[in-house]
Amino acid sequence: MKPRTTQWLNFVLCVIALLESLLTQCTADHCNWRGSGLSREAHSGTVEQVRLRCTEGSVEWMYPTQALRVILEPNLSSARHTTVCIKPFRSFSGANIYVERAGELDLLVNEQAGRRERVYCFRADSPQHAAVFLQASPQQDISRRTVGFQYELLSNHSWTPDFHRVAEIEAVCRPCNNTELLMAICSSDFVVRGFIRAVSHELDQQVSQVEVGGVRLYRQKNTAFQQDQGSRRWGGRIRIPLRCQAKQGEGDFLFTGTEHFGEAWLGCAPRYKDFVSVYRAARETRANPCEFPLD
Repeated sequence: MKPRTTQWLNFVLCVIALLESLLTQCTADHCNWRGSGLSREAHSGTVEQVRLRCTEGSVEWMYPTQALRVILEPNLSSARHTTVCIKPFRSFSGANIYVERAGELDLLVNEQAGRRERVYCFRADSPQHAAVFLQASPQQDISRRTVGFQYELLSNHSWTPDFHRVAEIEAVCRPCNNTELLMAICSSDFVVRGFIRAVSHELDQQVSQVEVGGVRLYRQKNTAFQQDQGSRRWGGRIRIPLRCQAKQGEGDFLFTGTEHFGEAWLGCAPRYKDFVSVYRAARETRANPCEFPLD
């Protein structure tokens, strides 16, 4: 082979190696990660590291073997996210999830978690850094095993789905005062005007579901509410702790709240006519924190 040809091939190989390195760095900056335990040598003894830089996303680890370390580092210099919530996929099987704290591992989710459809939350040691450790369970056949979960990083003032904290449950269940209501229409993930179609209860999850028929959708973060193609009206389901004793009521309501893992959770829900009175009174004194369209 001629010297020039050899030099040219070496140059091309260097460029390819550089591009692969850059692509790897870009991939590590995504919100979601999907990989396979088969991509690593069975006896390498190393732990695969994954870095995710968003406040929400997902991890899917197919054919889990050995271990996987997921580092959550939201790419927001001013953010102060201190609570991490994880919701395992229904197909979650084949590994345990541990919280990494000061070099020690605390069990958070066991390999049977997918059957319970729970949300698991923990406090992060650092405002902008949290790490979870996935340890694959010993098994003969890994062909049908998939470890996957969604994650969200929440701030200190965000809602946390911990139904065992009575004080937070009571705060969710009580009616909003006027100040909270006016703030809710400005900052909630969803705001919808509608009526209650039905209320159902999930005793195992300690949650009630309120089926809402929407007259008008003002805002939503994701797609918790869908529009019927025939009637063109919006509808959806809103979750609320079972202890709130949600009941079906007649009339027009303004529903506000937060969205987590694709589900809507109730915040304030006054009757629409009561909200209009509160908003008009605040607007007359210029006490409304934001503008809101009245029908």
